[in-house]
Amino acid sequence: MILRRATAADLPAIVALLADDMLGTAREAPGDPAYVAAFAAIEADPNQFLAVAEQDGRVVGCLQLSFIPGLSHRGAWRGQVESVRIAADQRGSGLGRRMLDWAIGQCRDRGCRLVQLTTDKSRAEARRFYESLGFVASHEGMKITLRP
Repeated sequence: MILRRATAADLPAIVALLADDMLGTAREAPGDPAYVAAFAAIEADPNQFLAVAEQDGRVVGCLQLSFIPGLSHRGAWRGQVESVRIAADQRGSGLGRRMLDWAIGQCRDRGCRLVQLTTDKSRAEARRFYESLGFVASHEGMKITLRP
């Protein structure tokens, strides 16, 4: 298994991973051209890293890292982990742990003092997984959905 920066050729596999669960199937739309524009914006931003895990030529996992400058914590940078997905046939194999260990290492290498992520409240297994890695549910996240 290798972890590498995603390419445009990986986009269909990434979107398929995002859509492959009860939440993703309701909100993702494989084939939508909006993904191409989003990928281009991520690729153009030096503070974004869209990673894929590849095994035997197949994309089996993905995550996005955002490196965020801030003033709090004495001007600390944060690493934000998003869109963590593992192929259904790879769940429980340790791939997620390797991916998150790698992501935390990337954040360290970039000088981040914090690594943060969110997980949907309905994803109890994901929460237990993140807690097993040392993440602490220290804050209550809030969102507002904006519609065009």
